[in-house]
Amino acid sequence: MKPLRIGTRGSALALWQARTVAERLRQRGATVEIVTISTRGDRRQTESLSDISAEVGKGVFTKEIQEALLRDDVDIAVHSSKDMAAVSPEGLGIAAVLEREDPRDALVLPGAAPTAAFSADLLTAGPRLGTGSPRRVAQLRRLFAGARFEGIRGNVDTRLRKLDEGQTDALVLACAGLRRLGFGHRITAAIPPEQCVPAPGQGIVAIETRTDDRDTIGYVSQLNDSSARTALFAEQTVVAALGGGCQLPLGVYAEGDSSQLRVRAIAASVSGDDVVTGELIGDAAAAVDLGRRLADLLRERGADRLLRS
Repeated sequence: MKPLRIGTRGSALALWQARTVAERLRQRGATVEIVTISTRGDRRQTESLSDISAEVGKGVFTKEIQEALLRDDVDIAVHSSKDMAAVSPEGLGIAAVLEREDPRDALVLPGAAPTAAFSADLLTAGPRLGTGSPRRVAQLRRLFAGARFEGIRGNVDTRLRKLDEGQTDALVLACAGLRRLGFGHRITAAIPPEQCVPAPGQGIVAIETRTDDRDTIGYVSQLNDSSARTALFAEQTVVAALGGGCQLPLGVYAEGDSSQLRVRAIAASVSGDDVVTGELIGDAAAAVDLGRRLADLLRERGADRLLRS
């Protein structure tokens, strides 16, 4: 069989993900090579992701990789699921996902030792928080009185350096990325999902292929983690039903076991002054239906108005 070409962004985290997938495929007898692809989100580092998304639409960190996949320049695309649109482009589909890493958001303070529990008292009033995520801003504004938000971008180590230099009082990053890159010791406290609902797909690595490439799908499907796949199905269904994207203030998180799934979601105005929430528990085998019903519940409570405000 010809080498499987993995398309990925060139960031440290993206390469960690691609190399992990490559190693697991090699363990199953495949020959693999990694192809680094630059995306709009990578090239336009001085602009906010929300501004780029408003201009080019969904897929700030995925579109160029998916285009390469459709052109047959690569055979596999490896993504952070939270960067993906809820629905893959025609001709592409998720063939497998890896097991989920810690899906929570992390509060990171300069020089602070990890603490056992999250508390808003970890920061003084009116802190400068480094995050440009509308979802995080909307929720954290309700936790930290008078907080000011600064859209710090760049690789994880760059953001940590800016924090340590005093450019901001704290960072809010994904626990998954910090742990995968060996920065788990920098997590001051993980924020419970009840207080800051994670991004849909946060902590899940998705492997996308062409839907007609049966040989590649056969290899890749061996890597699939069923519980993470079920959670992602539910979370992406909520996003798709509400017409949201990765740069909207929408959090969705599913957790459970092989029999039962709990899905919670929050939709907010960008200011965070107005939110609607919802939570449903149901059969894990009906994850897509559960996601649709939760989206309907949020819509009844005004989510459409908030996400388009």
